[in-house]
Amino acid sequence: MKYGKYCILAVAVAMLLPVSALAREKNQGTLTLFDKAQIGNTVLKPGTYLVQWTGAGPEVQVNVSQNKQTVATTTAMLKDESNVHQDAVVLNRAPNHTAAEGVAEIDFAKLKEALVLTPATSNQNRQ
Repeated sequence: MKYGKYCILAVAVAMLLPVSALAREKNQGTLTLFDKAQIGNTVLKPGTYLVQWTGAGPEVQVNVSQNKQTVATTTAMLKDESNVHQDAVVLNRAPNHTAAEGVAEIDFAKLKEALVLTPATSNQNRQ
């Protein structure tokens, strides 16, 4: 009898693990920057970042972290991008190349979604 209970419990846990993995993975993606770039009012150095968003959309709250520390936050519009075949970052050119380029959009090919970031406020060209 105990064996049957443990088998049922093991099957239930095994069925829930993929669901929890999908839920965790759905609202996050990886961003790799090769040059400094601005998200919100924060200039990020080249590197790899974890991008997570919360909200049902179309407007979501975006948190960018590196080494488990949040380094930037902003808002964005979440849009379906079923024609995206690779991850990509769209940058807004900085005037006269004197400041970091602003990240305008992040495309996640695996998720078939994109984040269109809200432009920074008046401190947009801070470094």
